[in-house]
Amino acid sequence: MRLWLVRHARVALPEGVCYGASDVAADVQATEAAARQWAERVPLRLVVRHSPLRRCAQLALSLQALRPDLTLESDARLRELDFGDWEGRPWSAVDREAMDAWLADFAHARPGRCGESVAALMARAGAAFDAWRASGRDAVWITHAGVIRAARLMAQGVRSVQVARDWPVQSVAFGEAWVLRV
Repeated sequence: MRLWLVRHARVALPEGVCYGASDVAADVQATEAAARQWAERVPLRLVVRHSPLRRCAQLALSLQALRPDLTLESDARLRELDFGDWEGRPWSAVDREAMDAWLADFAHARPGRCGESVAALMARAGAAFDAWRASGRDAVWITHAGVIRAARLMAQGVRSVQVARDWPVQSVAFGEAWVLRV
């Protein structure tokens, strides 16, 4: 079975802004280019699950416009990590002590005081991953870097991350994908 983990296109924000759970739009031209690329690569009649956040829904709709055989399903389990009070701020403006506190308890601390813990992200993405595996079918997820990293860990049998150094550093580029074979 294969799972295409497609990251949304570049967002329409300045570089360096924290926007995890914020519902920001993606660049229209970058979205269309990504849709054209994946329209040629994705097999026929797959289910495309996407984060309900606008930047992912844009790519899902653009892909389906080129490939009407694909079925779209919005899935809240595929949304990005909520960074709480850090959302919408430049990463460079995040207080170093607050960042260190989050990294010190990476699994359970809530970034930006009221954000979502990595353990919570792993649990909800894990539920989506388990549902995909139980389906026995290839699928596409249009989602975010955090969910893609979590899914990569799950494909390796890792269900929790206790320390920040165990979180995957390598990310997938905007509009690109990793394909998991399980």
